[in-house]
Amino acid sequence: MFDLMPIAYRNVNQLWAYILTETLKRLGLTCAIICPGSRSTPLAIAFAQQAPEIEAISILDERSAAFFALGQAKATGRPVVLVCTSGTAGANFYPAVIEASYSRVPLLILTTDRPPELRDCHSGQTVDQLRLYGNYPNWQTELALPSADLGMLAYLRQTVIHSWEKAQTPTKGPVHLNIPFRDPLAPVPDGTDLSYLRSQLESEDFFAGIANSSPIPHTSTALSTSSPCPMPKEWKECDRGIIIAGVAQPQQPEEYCRAIAQLSQTLKWPVLAEGLSPVRNYAELNPYLISTYDLILRNQQLAKQLAPEMVIQVGEMPTSKELRTWIDTTQPRRWVIDKSDQNLDPLHGRTTHLRISVEDIKAEEINLSFSSDYLQQWCDAEAKVRLVVDQTMGKIDEIIESKAAWLISQILPPETPLFIANSMPVRDVEYFWKPNNLGVRSHFNRGANGIDGTLSTALGIAHRQQSSVMLTGDLALLHDTNGFLIRNKFVGHLTIVLINNNGGGIFEMLPIAKFDPPFEEFFGTPQDIDFAQLCATYNVQHELITSWQQLQQRLNSLPSKGIRVLELQTNRKADAKWRQDNLRKFSEVTCNPS
Repeated sequence: MFDLMPIAYRNVNQLWAYILTETLKRLGLTCAIICPGSRSTPLAIAFAQQAPEIEAISILDERSAAFFALGQAKATGRPVVLVCTSGTAGANFYPAVIEASYSRVPLLILTTDRPPELRDCHSGQTVDQLRLYGNYPNWQTELALPSADLGMLAYLRQTVIHSWEKAQTPTKGPVHLNIPFRDPLAPVPDGTDLSYLRSQLESEDFFAGIANSSPIPHTSTALSTSSPCPMPKEWKECDRGIIIAGVAQPQQPEEYCRAIAQLSQTLKWPVLAEGLSPVRNYAELNPYLISTYDLILRNQQLAKQLAPEMVIQVGEMPTSKELRTWIDTTQPRRWVIDKSDQNLDPLHGRTTHLRISVEDIKAEEINLSFSSDYLQQWCDAEAKVRLVVDQTMGKIDEIIESKAAWLISQILPPETPLFIANSMPVRDVEYFWKPNNLGVRSHFNRGANGIDGTLSTALGIAHRQQSSVMLTGDLALLHDTNGFLIRNKFVGHLTIVLINNNGGGIFEMLPIAKFDPPFEEFFGTPQDIDFAQLCATYNVQHELITSWQQLQQRLNSLPSKGIRVLELQTNRKADAKWRQDNLRKFSEVTCNPS
């Protein structure tokens, strides 16, 4: 037996909301983000009543709330609930829903709505919320109007269970439930006698079979123990193959990296590891790790010599345009290893999708009949370029954008969660992130590649987790300054390393940069913001960083609570020229004899 909260029997709406939240609690929900509003009152009350098992966090801005939920779901790997009122409130969730779909993050979106009789008649705060998010949700439906009928309560329970499962299988992603409520919305009596339901709902029978676990096991462990996948014969006979460890945020990064390393060492193929892959942060596991592939492939002569016959791509394709162009030009036979049911080949090559995890591939003893000169070529090029990158970076005293990513890769506390913003930070990480053994847990919103919700996502990742760091440019941070409103609800610590070049550094790398006007006004878009004043407005700690030694001191150990901004002011034009000059210089190193 359990104590059913008396408030649940105040009216039909409240009973409906109670069954919904109680079911989610028993499924394992631990976090619900509630945006303020009237129509969502029954759900807000019901979630508040489920504390402490479910943490209900009130966040004012719906777009910020949605990205905070996205970050929490990334960090925990389990669904997070989002609740909002009717009208355009739910539309503000849209960018995060798109990102959750493409990044395969489990979100359960509960938009509340007016009942059918108040739609299409100019009743206030009413828009068409059915299929509000198009085809992005894994599944979506509108619930029936609340009813005190036991059969309808059972329908509600089973629909919630189904929603929870659809957010996680066969691919993680968002699920949308549109939930209409009639008045009264507050927990006041509506004249319905609910006493006859108490004995049936307070027995354990009604909630029997709801387990606090993931739905149907789709984990790599479950598959690998029952049906390991043998390596294709073609791989074993190829001496010019590469493994691309692409963009990935696995829940068990060390096991993921071990599986890639085992495949690499068995086949004697190099591993080209994206900066957003955990492989670079577990470097000792992988002796054939290539971190400078983007720089190596800028040497066109060497790129031709290194053309592969076969490619195993694990996860999403890396950010590097150089790598994509090279693969597109050389047209190797490719295998994409990922459990997603989506098409992960934007290059439309000769590609076979293996819908498994890399951990599921069976380790085999192979007697290779060749010596891998090809592998040695890759390793030699990596050693040369990595050495000159590290030597060059080590000698730089002035504050430039690119050194920040290089330095951070070596000084964070072990296993620090790190959120990397889009545009230039993510590219500097790919170019310069030095392989390490710190087990840094990198997170990012690469699904749709935008700067929406950068700060809020980082706060969601850091909430109730290990002290975390975000690397961002000024525009990405400014685009989501409402995220700072979360500060009083935030539990944990986030350090924001802010590269302030007063504008969009990514556009300096594009051909449009040569055309000014209109470049500076419409692409560079300087905002001329005093970040010390901005932080003071939100009561957030701010510090201007004027030396690399100072940055290292601030990141070697992180505070346990609060939000702070460490601002590095750089020159956007000079940074762009530095990249242009040095990316070319680094690639030319491979031409020189050892």
